[in-house]
Formats: sequence, C-alpha cells, structure tokens
Amino acid sequence: MTTSIDPALISRLSGEFTALGTQMGVLGRDLELLRAQVVGDSAGAQKVSPETGAAPVATGSPEGPRASSSPTQQPAPLPGSINPQGGSSVPPQGAPIPQGGSSVPPQGAPIPQGGSSVPPQGAPIPQAPAPAQWPTPVGSVPPAPQYVPRYAPAGAAGWGAPGVPMPPGAQPPMPPRGMAPMAPGMRPPVPPRGKPPVPHTPWWQRDGVISRVLAIAGVAVTLIGVVMLLVLAAQAGFFGPVPRVVAGALFSAGLVAAGMRVFSRTGGRVGGIALAATGIAGAYLDVVAATAIYHWLHPVLGFAVGLGVAAGGVSLAVQWRSQPLAVLVVVGAAVLSPVLTTELVLLAFLIVLQLACTPVQLVRDWPYLHVVRTLPAVLATSLFIAGAIFDISSGSERALLLGAAATVAAVGLVGTVLVVRHRPADLTASLMLASATVPMLAAPGMFDHDRAVASLIAGVFAAVLLGVAATALIPKIAAVVKIPGHTAIVAAVAGSIALLEVCVAVTDPRSLPIAWFLVALAYFGVAGQRRSGLTAGIGAAFAVLGAFAFLNVAGPEVLASQRYSEDNLGVATVLGATLALAVVAVAIWCARRLPAMHATAELQWIAASLAGLYAVTAATVAIGVATGAADGFLIGHSAATILWMVAATASLFYGLRNLAKPTNVPKLALGSGLLVTAAALAKLFLFDLATLDGLVRVAAFLAVGVLLLVVGTRYARAFAEAGAKSSPNPPA
Repeated sequence: MTTSIDPALISRLSGEFTALGTQMGVLGRDLELLRAQVVGDSAGAQKVSPETGAAPVATGSPEGPRASSSPTQQPAPLPGSINPQGGSSVPPQGAPIPQGGSSVPPQGAPIPQGGSSVPPQGAPIPQAPAPAQWPTPVGSVPPAPQYVPRYAPAGAAGWGAPGVPMPPGAQPPMPPRGMAPMAPGMRPPVPPRGKPPVPHTPWWQRDGVISRVLAIAGVAVTLIGVVMLLVLAAQAGFFGPVPRVVAGALFSAGLVAAGMRVFSRTGGRVGGIALAATGIAGAYLDVVAATAIYHWLHPVLGFAVGLGVAAGGVSLAVQWRSQPLAVLVVVGAAVLSPVLTTELVLLAFLIVLQLACTPVQLVRDWPYLHVVRTLPAVLATSLFIAGAIFDISSGSERALLLGAAATVAAVGLVGTVLVVRHRPADLTASLMLASATVPMLAAPGMFDHDRAVASLIAGVFAAVLLGVAATALIPKIAAVVKIPGHTAIVAAVAGSIALLEVCVAVTDPRSLPIAWFLVALAYFGVAGQRRSGLTAGIGAAFAVLGAFAFLNVAGPEVLASQRYSEDNLGVATVLGATLALAVVAVAIWCARRLPAMHATAELQWIAASLAGLYAVTAATVAIGVATGAADGFLIGHSAATILWMVAATASLFYGLRNLAKPTNVPKLALGSGLLVTAAALAKLFLFDLATLDGLVRVAAFLAVGVLLLVVGTRYARAFAEAGAKSSPNPPA
C-alpha cells in the first residue's frame, strides 16, 4: 500500500535537503507542513482501527516522517541499503517494521489511512519493537546528533527554530561544514549587516566644496575691488570723493539685498552668504574711508556707524545660523581696513569689530568668530605699542595706545567671563583672553622714562587679573562667579606677569631679590592654605627668579672675595638672604600639604638644605660687611662655618631621634647631616684656614671641634641604645 502523503512534497523535501545552506527558511516551513500531515494521518488511522477491530498503530518512530518514499519520483530503497531521505538503512524484507513505519503491501492491496498495512479482518496487528532493539545493518549511517541550525535565517518558522516544536522522532539537519553547533534553545544569531563601502570621492567632486571655494574667492575679489574704488580711484583722479563713497555704499547695499534674495531660494545658502558678507564688509570699509580718509564723519560718529554696520552683519549671521557669514564679514573688514588707513583710528575700528561680535558669543558657540574678532585688534595694537617703545612718540600717542590696549583687554576679559559662565568648557574663550592681555602687558614698556607710571599700569592690571583668578580659590565666591579653572589659570598667569613687571619697575638690582622673594612667600602661603598646585607653581617660579637675582648680587665669587663683598653686599643682601630662608621654610610646608609633592620629599629636603646653607653663608658675610668693621668679612665667614656645623648637628640629632619611624626622612636627615659636616670641615681647612687669622680662626676651629665631639657622642649612644633594644638579653 502507499501512504497518503503528497509524493511531490517528499520529492521537494529531498531536493531541499541537498541545498541546506541556501534554502533553510523554505525547508523549515515545508518540514512543519510535513509534520502536520503526518500527525493528521496518524489520527485518521486511529479512527479506522475501531471499525476493523484492529488495535491502533503507534506512530512516532525516529524514522516516521522519512520511512516512505514516492514510487514515481525515486526508486524504493533496497533492503539493507542507506536511505538518503532519513539517514538510516531500510530493514530487510520480512523484518518487523519499527513503530511509526509501514511495510510495503502487495500490489493492489488497499492503503489504509495512517501509513500502516491492513491485515485481514480480525487478525492481530503485530507490534513493532523499539528502535533500540534494531541491529544496525552493515553500511548504515547512525542518526545525526541533535543540532539547532544556527545558520537558519532569522524569522524562519520551520521545526528546529526557537519556539517551534519538532515532530516526534524528527532530527534537525546537520549544519554546514566548518560551522559549530549551537546549544538547543538558543536563538540563532542574526547575520551582521555591514554598511556598504562608500566610494572615495575626490575633494573637488564633493558636494559644496567647489561652491564654497568659489564663494570665498568671490568675496575676496569683490572686496578688493571696493577698496580700489575707494583708494586707487582717488589716486588716479577717477571720480570725485562723493561718487566713490556713494557708489561703494550703493554697491554694498545691492549685494546685501541680492544675498538675502538668493538665500531664500532652494540651494542658495552658499551664494546668499557670500553676497551678504561681501556687502556688509564693503559697507564697513566705506565707513572707514569716510572717517579716516575723507574725514566726513567725526571719529566718534564714524565708530558708532561702523559698530551699527558690524552689529547688523553679525545679527544677520545669527538669524541665518551661519558662522561663515560672521567670519567673512569680520575677516574682510579687518584685513582690508589697514589698506585704507594706518593711523591710530585703525585700532578703534578693529576694536569696534571685536566689541560688535561679543554678544554673539553668548548665544552661539562659534569658536572661529571668537578668534577672528580678537586677533586683529590684538596684533594691530601690539605692533603700534612696539613701534612706540622703539621709536620716539608723543605723550598723547602713548596715552591713546594705552587706552586702546586697556580696551582690548577689557573687552576680552568681560567677553570671556560672560561666555565661560554659560559654557564652562569653552577653551577658545580662555585662549583669546590670554591673547587680549598681551598689549596691556607690553604697555608699561612705553613708560620706561617714568617708572612710577609703568609700575602703576602694571600694578592695576595685575590686581584685576589676580582678583579674577582668586575667585576660583574661594568656594563661596566660586559658586557665585562660576569661572572655570582654565580661565582662572589664564588670569593667574597673566596677572603674575604683570606683577613681575611691577617688581622690576619699583626696584633696583640689589633690592629686586627682596621683591621677588616676597611675592614667592605670598604665593606659597596661599598655595599651602588653599592646596592649590597652580599657585605653588607660580610661587616656585618667583622663587627661582629671586634666586637668580640674588646670585647676581651675592654670587660665589663675591662671597669668596673681600673686595667684591665690600663693594656689593649690604643691608639689602641681608634682607634678601633672610627672605630666602623664609621662602625655603614656607615652600617645604606648602609641599607637605600638596599630595602631588609627597613623592619628591627627598629631593625637596636636599634642595632646601643646599639653598639654606648658601643663604646662611650670604647672610653672615653680608652682616659682617654691613657692620663696617675691618674684620667684618672674616668674622662673617667664621660665623658661617660655625652655623654650617650647627645645622649639621641639628640634622643628625633629628635623624637619630626619629630613626625608628617608617619614613625615609630620618635617614635622609642623617645623610644630609653627615654631608654638611663634611662640607663644614672642608670649608674650615680649605678656605677658613687660609683666609681667617687670629681669634676668628681659633673660634671657628674650637666651635666646630666641640660640635663634632657632641655629635660623635650622641651618634654612638643612639646606636648603642638601638642595639640594646634589639638584643634578647640586654646587659644589666
């Protein structure tokens, strides 16, 4: 008999099994359809059995859906041969049929529904043995392991997919060669869908590149033509002043109108921005010419008109949300304004551009506009100040330059503070503040002949900048002002440079170390109190400058020669050396309060010891010279040697007393004390013995000898006590 399963479906399944990698989606759906048909046939067989009196035939063998084949589509398998459909051999003829399978009935016999042979009425139906009792014929293929086809396409509804039950005894297909199996129940991964490669396009073929290049070139050429109309035509005698200025104004107005019209059309953004920028910059240049060349406008009125033109241009840029428009307006006007005039009025027009763009920075994050609005005014003012420093200029010109520098700095400072309060991460604003302070820092150089004025200018500027920087060190004020750290750093550095200029202006070479050491003390004190590394770094810079200035006055050559010492040393040297000792002490205290400096504690002690010894030597020699005594120089050196030995004794005592502490400072103190002791002995025998005489020499040798005895005794007792404590049986 034959089964009721569609032979075409079986044939299609056999063809699909040969192309598993490409048609798993269709295969899954077909297998689900096959399972439904097999289950339906089994149910039909159970309904027929009661009518014939036969027991129902169980289905569900592992070979159930694959046991039958179409006699028309493919030949029947031979007994003992390999079944290509199900992967198992067909039992020999006459053998019992596994549960769920069917024997081939004689030709012409009726085929019962359910896929089983129908015995004569009343005859018992033999039960097939379990599949495990079947012997495996020679040449058969064992059943494939259970795999979840991870290569199945996403969303396939066939059996084996997550959430879809497999037919009884059915086995999923084998995965393709080289592909690892997946655990049952896991969802097959979706194959990645990468973006298709984007073909490389040359820059000159990219959308908008050529149009922007042509637009910028058009702006530059057109503005140069406007300048030629205003200047070169006058030199050649073409037209009169009125036609030139009126023609420039009308031409600029027409360009702006055309730009607004083009901008409103589709694809006209680039062209509209170029036309509008050219017109606005041309109008600004027209105002500059009317004020500086033809003097038709009073300077104040000309500045006001220029401010209005520039403000209108940047307002249009804000409305169009176009940073290039604002940048082109400012760059065009700033670059071509020096062609029209090189007088001081030029600085005013450049400052007007800087001022007009300041409100834009509050509502738009346009860093390029921040740069182009600041640098032209800074560069022009700095060049004018440099010319006034090296050339002779009148007092009125210096006053105007000072006013221009102060205005540039004020606009830069106020604009930066307002911007960073809204955008704390705006580093460009802080960098532009740094550049805006350059003219003001150079301005005191114009008043070298009047040091009081120079020191006043630098002092006021330093007070303002350091006041801004100090707001970041006080938490309550910092919460109100909201100035970020990078802006405070710029203000602190610029203010420190101005303070440096104050020190140079109010002192002479002998008193300059005093001023710088005082400033270093102040910085170290604030740094230790507020735990500020930046402030400590600035204090260290002033301390180094003060040390170099001190060495310039009291260098080793001066201290070794009595004649040089008497010519250069005095009360100022004593004060400088004393302040140097104070700076060393405060610097060590500040470093201990800064966590970042703990790793260099040894180097700090070594540097402090060397600086302290030199300061002590300079102070004692300077005191001896300042007394005016004939042997003051010798007495000073004798006292210096004794103080060296006193310092070595104190260092050794400190190290011996704290030797049990786990830190390296006691050991470092012992090493430093021994080195200073060796240095004191070397000075005593190499310098003092040859230079000193009389009682001064005797006093030096006696003092050093006594101190050596004291140190030796204490050193021996300390180590004896340490050995006694570590011994298990200390002596009685």
